[in-house]
Amino acid sequence: MIDEDLPRSLGRKLQEEGYDILDIRDHGLRGEKDDVIFQFAQKNFAVLLTGDLGFGNILKFPLGKHNGIVIAHYPNEMPTTEITNQIVSNMKVIKPDEYYGNLIIMEPHRIRIRRPPA
Repeated sequence: MIDEDLPRSLGRKLQEEGYDILDIRDHGLRGEKDDVIFQFAQKNFAVLLTGDLGFGNILKFPLGKHNGIVIAHYPNEMPTTEITNQIVSNMKVIKPDEYYGNLIIMEPHRIRIRRPPA
């Protein structure tokens, strides 16, 4: 599921790559609070793809307790097409079972995965 702070073109590109995508803008959730967005993702068994660093708060969104959160943390000066291309490339590298319960942070040429304690 794509949050409103990421370009619509990213959703289209991910769909072309075979991903099932929900865009919160298409579900009347534009401008909603993080908790509402998070609950919508959980209700739809969706991984949340966002640029909102607030979703990185593991006290509010505990590891192991969600379908996966991916934070795309890229500089504002980076062209949208480059951000889209990097995110799509990164999504291909991450295995499907690495999303559930984990916080994944994508940055230029880098992926970090925070997992719940064993």
